[in-house]
Amino acid sequence: MPNGRFHSKTGKYLKDAVYGANDGIVTTFAVVAGVAGAALSPVTIIILGVANLFADGFSMAASNFLASRSERDFYTKQNASRAWEAANPEPLKSAAITLIAFVGAGFLPILPYVGIPANGASFRWSIALAGISFFVVGALRTLFTAKSWLWSGMEMLVVGGLASGIAYITGYVVRMLVG
Repeated sequence: MPNGRFHSKTGKYLKDAVYGANDGIVTTFAVVAGVAGAALSPVTIIILGVANLFADGFSMAASNFLASRSERDFYTKQNASRAWEAANPEPLKSAAITLIAFVGAGFLPILPYVGIPANGASFRWSIALAGISFFVVGALRTLFTAKSWLWSGMEMLVVGGLASGIAYITGYVVRMLVG
């Protein structure tokens, strides 16, 4: 079991890792689900999924960096920078953790469409990988919290599932409206 120093040092980055991984899975699977709902080709899923993965991952990391730096600058202006630094990660490391978690976890829903053909079952495999990923990322939060791993995993699975369902239905409805 890691010691308290490990938890305090790595726990500073928990928010960035969870936020990046969860959003990477949600937004990438939302693209996959929306395109699948619109009944577009697997190539379209790969192109839009990968483009979203890197553009949104960079955007999140850059936004995290700017927000963290702004918060640090606010505390510095208030002469409370030591208190902020003790409780918060460095802005650049925070952004890097967000980017790595986003791209790493966000690639999983695209994986069934790349490489080995899944004989028309790619979307079902993508659903399974996204669901497992949501649950695992949620359960891993309990390394730093007092929550139940089952509750934390289910919580993230439900939130991610709702977002993904919205994307699928939106793709389907838009396809019906525009033909």
